[in-house]
Amino acid sequence: MAFVLEFAENLIRRAMEDPDERDAKFRKHVQTTKAEAEKMKLHWANPVKPFGYWNLDRNNHKFLMDLTLSRLPGRSSPYDEIPSASSSSSVQR
Repeated sequence: MAFVLEFAENLIRRAMEDPDERDAKFRKHVQTTKAEAEKMKLHWANPVKPFGYWNLDRNNHKFLMDLTLSRLPGRSSPYDEIPSASSSSSVQR
């Protein structure tokens, strides 16, 4: 019977992982993750587009075109045609 217990104990010990090895692996993972995060933060600090990029006409073309299209008959917002409350209150006095 002692042989069975010894065999089971040996089997369980082989299946368990070494705590020092597990700790070293986790520390390495944390250090590499932190290094990657620092590198990513440096990349985020740099601008994606050069200064003044969004002020160029080619980038504002869609915005200007939308303004032009919204002024066409039938394209305006129905709320644009409602008179404001301040202009109607002075008339009714």
